[in-house]
Amino acid sequence: MEAGQAKVIPFTNNRLSGRSLLIWRIAQTLVWFVGLFIFFNLFFNPTLGLLLFWNILIPVAPALLVLATGLWRNICPLATTQLMPRHFNLSLKKKMPVSLQAKLQLISVVVLFFLVPLRHAIFNTDGLATAILLMVLSTIAVTMGFIYDWKSGWCSTLCPVHPVERLYGSAAIFSFPNAHCENCVNCSIPCPDSTPNFHPGLSKKTSWHSWSGWLIAGGLPGFVWAWFHVPDQHGIGSISELISIYQIPFLGLVVSLFLFNLIKTVFTKIPEKKLILFFAAAAVSIYYWYRLPALFGFGNFDKDGVLISLVGVIPEWPITVITTITTLFFFWWLLIRKPPANSWLIRPAYLMRQVASKKSS
Repeated sequence: MEAGQAKVIPFTNNRLSGRSLLIWRIAQTLVWFVGLFIFFNLFFNPTLGLLLFWNILIPVAPALLVLATGLWRNICPLATTQLMPRHFNLSLKKKMPVSLQAKLQLISVVVLFFLVPLRHAIFNTDGLATAILLMVLSTIAVTMGFIYDWKSGWCSTLCPVHPVERLYGSAAIFSFPNAHCENCVNCSIPCPDSTPNFHPGLSKKTSWHSWSGWLIAGGLPGFVWAWFHVPDQHGIGSISELISIYQIPFLGLVVSLFLFNLIKTVFTKIPEKKLILFFAAAAVSIYYWYRLPALFGFGNFDKDGVLISLVGVIPEWPITVITTITTLFFFWWLLIRKPPANSWLIRPAYLMRQVASKKSS
């Protein structure tokens, strides 16, 4: 070996056994094909595709992120797609600078707040538009996967779901094995998968980190509450209709951010993490307070987001009892309960690089 040539020495401990890895690969493949099934139905059978995506998959997602963020990080079909270039050794494996990671994380929050109101005007009722959206996101994700190493290009930065993962996933019940990363190469700093009790306020390496954490933690509860007070419509026919789908959610976002700052300023003895967890519990509780009734026809708008209408079949009070229980549970889970120091996933062994000594003659 020539002088100065790097020798890569992978550590083998903490890696999944062959059988465990096979089980995870089967799970990832099955979930990926479920995602593909939904994707094709959005094109060719949009009624079913929209039902499966918006009224089954998406309503389950927030609870899954609260209870088992690591499970979702392992089996997310878009993550599996994004990481294919890395698994097949086709990625350039570039290391993304921390400053760029922070900027992309802020962009992901902005994209989240931009896309969600469009559900009311386009995506909730248009299977083709939803399929195109998923195709665009997948293309961006795979492109980033070809350039940057492991999850740094998408899953831990630009993915619009990742801000919600960071907010909801701060009280993991236990850590899952990492079924994607073979070795840790410090691609994301800090690593959201491997940092115990990770939350949006944990990283403040740059002002971009601070801004993205503040926006998602402080703004999401009001944004979610306001979003449920806008009805679905079929398309956007005018500028006024476009404005109408954004004005109420953005007003809720601003009010929520104001309350977050006010509480933080007035009640200085409240730890920032506690305040973030309170707003996280509020956001997910508000979501299910409105989403569960809507699934069964008892929502603010009786035809929006219905999975199966139970109006006239059962009274509304059992749904109210269930939403009250979910609210109490999420506040207990995120705010009152003392979670163990768990990360979403178990960090795999570091990939160590050593420089070989000069070859003797």
